[in-house]
Amino acid sequence: MRSCVVLFSGGLDSTTALAWARSRYDDVRALTFDYGQRHHLEVAMARRAARRLGVPHALLKVDLRQIGGSALTDRRIPLPHRARAASSRPGPPSTYVPFRNGILLALAAAWAETRGIRDLVCGFHIADSPDYPDTTPTFVRAMEKAVQAGTKAAFGGPKARILAPLLGLSKADIIRLGLRLGADYAHSVSCYAGAERPCGTCPACRFRARAWKAVGREDPLIVRLRKGGTR
Repeated sequence: MRSCVVLFSGGLDSTTALAWARSRYDDVRALTFDYGQRHHLEVAMARRAARRLGVPHALLKVDLRQIGGSALTDRRIPLPHRARAASSRPGPPSTYVPFRNGILLALAAAWAETRGIRDLVCGFHIADSPDYPDTTPTFVRAMEKAVQAGTKAAFGGPKARILAPLLGLSKADIIRLGLRLGADYAHSVSCYAGAERPCGTCPACRFRARAWKAVGREDPLIVRLRKGGTR
């Protein structure tokens, strides 16, 4: 039986990754991280989404606030309220959490190894985060080699694989893929500000709104909130 674990934040990208995994694997687990993020609501939303789908869900806690350096883990650093201009100083934006994806993949690899799961599925892509160093094909390949070298695979056991099926897709194409696979985006949250209702000004909200406009559909999250009287 083919099995995998999906790094599942409950956001739009990981919701698509979960739908992708469910279309290909017999046994799919969802793994969410509480890392001290400002937008902590995503943890609760991820749990609810997994429950609705009947997908086994686990939560791991690691406090990256101790590391700091990111607007997502340090409230003293203001959130950006627009996409960064091309002429901006090169380097990661203020929402970059230092080596977050490397840390979370390492934890996921350890969690998966103890359960005999080989494949790690993640929703990384660079369409709306071109300045993040830990969402690139080079990073994914390097992490896969590190995981294989540092787990039982080094002694001849099954080699872990890191699968990032969204890497080459635009945000709109990620949504289109998810819709074809039956993904439910009505409960997926993206806003960096940490509320269920999008702030509409942070980069995550802007990229999401732009993508739904390109797809030609209204964001199901907005539809649900409006019907519930929240928006």
